[in-house]
Amino acid sequence: MLCNLDIRDMLIIDRLELSFQPGLNVLTGETGAGKSILLDSLGFVLGWRGRAELVRQGADQGEVIAEFNLSKNHGAWDVLREAGLSYDAALILRRINSRDGRKTAWINDRRVSGDILRAVSATLVELHGQHDDHGMLNPRKHRILLDDFGNLAPKLAAVCVAWKDLTAAKKILSTAEIRVAELQAEEEFLRHTVAELDELSPSAGEDAELDKQRRKMQAAEKIGEDIHKSYQALGINGAEGQLIDAVRWLGDASEQADGTLEGPLAALERAIIELGEAQSGIEACVAELAFNPYDLEQAEERLFAIRGLARKHNVLADELGSFADALRSRLRALDRGESDLAELNAILDVAQVTYDDAANGLSDARRKWAIKLDMAMAKELAPLKMERAVFATEITTSNPGPDGVDTVSFTVATNPGAPAGPIGKIASGGELSRFLLALKVCLTGTDSGLTLIFDEIDRGVGGATADAVGRRLSQLASQGQVLVVTHSPQVAALGDHHWRVEKRQTKEATVSTVVGLVGSDRIDEIARMLSGDRITDEARAAAIALLPV
Repeated sequence: MLCNLDIRDMLIIDRLELSFQPGLNVLTGETGAGKSILLDSLGFVLGWRGRAELVRQGADQGEVIAEFNLSKNHGAWDVLREAGLSYDAALILRRINSRDGRKTAWINDRRVSGDILRAVSATLVELHGQHDDHGMLNPRKHRILLDDFGNLAPKLAAVCVAWKDLTAAKKILSTAEIRVAELQAEEEFLRHTVAELDELSPSAGEDAELDKQRRKMQAAEKIGEDIHKSYQALGINGAEGQLIDAVRWLGDASEQADGTLEGPLAALERAIIELGEAQSGIEACVAELAFNPYDLEQAEERLFAIRGLARKHNVLADELGSFADALRSRLRALDRGESDLAELNAILDVAQVTYDDAANGLSDARRKWAIKLDMAMAKELAPLKMERAVFATEITTSNPGPDGVDTVSFTVATNPGAPAGPIGKIASGGELSRFLLALKVCLTGTDSGLTLIFDEIDRGVGGATADAVGRRLSQLASQGQVLVVTHSPQVAALGDHHWRVEKRQTKEATVSTVVGLVGSDRIDEIARMLSGDRITDEARAAAIALLPV
């Protein structure tokens, strides 16, 4: 509910503070007094697009503050939570328009963008008038209004879930089809390469091991002869035999040398031992270097084959095994591709049937509730002196989507036999106002928590019709808050709260003000609306007669 509206330096308003109440709030006043300016100011703080120049002449900036008191489950809180804004029981909107045209908005003292402001305001206020293209005249909202009228949210949610599942199934199948097509295009390459890799069957680390063996065998060819010569030089026919002879000769002479040869003999014996160790090492080396020339040839051929295959496929030699595994995986995917596609097609078929069932069920429900809405509208139009008009909710088939397969359009024919057309194009100004009011009465309760504003929706009607308009506005207001700008005394008389918009002129400026009316002041205002500037006793009596007992 809109509680307070504070306007400063906007057009011909210098300072204006208003406190609104639940129920039917009526604003009256002479033409040009500033009623539209009041709505322009409210629309400004709500973020609606309107006049470009709003700042009062001579002021640096204009400012509007609107305070709302909302229930705990009001939709505005969801918007604020999503935007990361804090909130309390009260919601305060503040917007400034600078002289240079810059506009700045705050919600509960937090600066916000125009998009967030409009998203919040959409949950707060709904404007209805002859030029309303955002509310019930907007064809894009007709389906939403019908769904709300029939309480079809559960069926709509089921359709939305089914659509998501159907879309996901189509996407998965399409991706799988593309993948299978790609694999089929490279099937020959895959099978040839896997066979080639399986035949060679390289293992990790094999390249390095083969290279080590090859180098070792190549080195053995170069150093083998020198090692053999050194072994011969150290053998019995070489150093070993000479050392043995030297020991034997010195041993024979040692007894006659008075012990002087014992040291040399010991050294020679040690030398023989070291020589034996050297010979053993050489023998081990010769054994290790011994190889079959065919082994070298085989090692080189396999090494070159592994490296050649690695270069061919632009991978490291040690990665050939994992490369082969990846290709085998793609081959397995190709081999089971047809069965996978069949399974995915079956899943898609189920998703399609589920969506079709949900969408058709929603369409059936919409047609049922469309008939009920048309009947409710016929009942409402009769007291509004439009009993000959025909309101019809047309449902046509559209492209499937998350909202179903229907396009909903409100059409009217103002007279029997006349062609029907969109409600906003067929009805005249007064007729359109009554159509909108009747439609809102039928749809009442679908926009819980909204403050409804009707801008001269009673234009062009009077007498009993105006009374019927007023009673329907009062009916809407009994469930919340309604603001109505009116020139109809019948409507004004049914208001729970009454304000008169006045324009005062001085030598310096023209200023618009709003005065709350009660008692005799209210009677005089309704009398003025009945008789004009000259208020007579008869007009006062007629005004009193209009007021509810």
